[in-house]
Amino acid sequence: MPDISHEIMKGTTTVGLIFDRGVVLATEMRATMGNMIASKRAKKIYQITPRIGLTTAGGVGDAQQLVRIMQVECNLFEMRRGKTMSVGAASTLLSNYLNQNRYYPYYVQLLMGGFDDEGPSIYSVDALGGATREEEIVATGSGSPFAYGVLEDQYRSDMKEDEAKDLAVRAIRSAMRRDSASGEGIMVVVITKEKYEEHILSGLHEPSVARTAA
Repeated sequence: MPDISHEIMKGTTTVGLIFDRGVVLATEMRATMGNMIASKRAKKIYQITPRIGLTTAGGVGDAQQLVRIMQVECNLFEMRRGKTMSVGAASTLLSNYLNQNRYYPYYVQLLMGGFDDEGPSIYSVDALGGATREEEIVATGSGSPFAYGVLEDQYRSDMKEDEAKDLAVRAIRSAMRRDSASGEGIMVVVITKEKYEEHILSGLHEPSVARTAA
């Protein structure tokens, strides 16, 4: 089986952290093909259910296919059971699917975060189907070492929403300054019991666009 550890880690920076009432997910928006910047508006956070988001790092086609699969499976679950899937259950489903395809793996590193009856949670899911619940902070991609430097130094478990969002943005910007594969704009998603809210920021300024999902 080919060594994919290097492949799934290159070309992006994604961050997830838990605050007192929910979860913040953040990514930059640069997509690269080797040394070429292929896109400056790449979407790397997808809404899976009304209160679950998924960040993607790795192959764009693989990630988008997994997003479509998870959206369909979660919708079917809700139709059959009359309730939405929990973050843990969705992460387990995703990890099982990846593990079943481990001999022809999807080149991805994913973060699934959201809010359910047990509160906020984030899971890191790798290309071979390993799923790990992250209790506080997590970062993936080529810029993750730089993002971790900010997160480890400044994270607190009692952070409020605005503090958590600001920390996630600062972690992404730190990666953008030193990692050539991370850059352009920043996408931030805040998930609480009441909302799924997206923000699009420029590389240097405050949020320019915000969208709240029901």
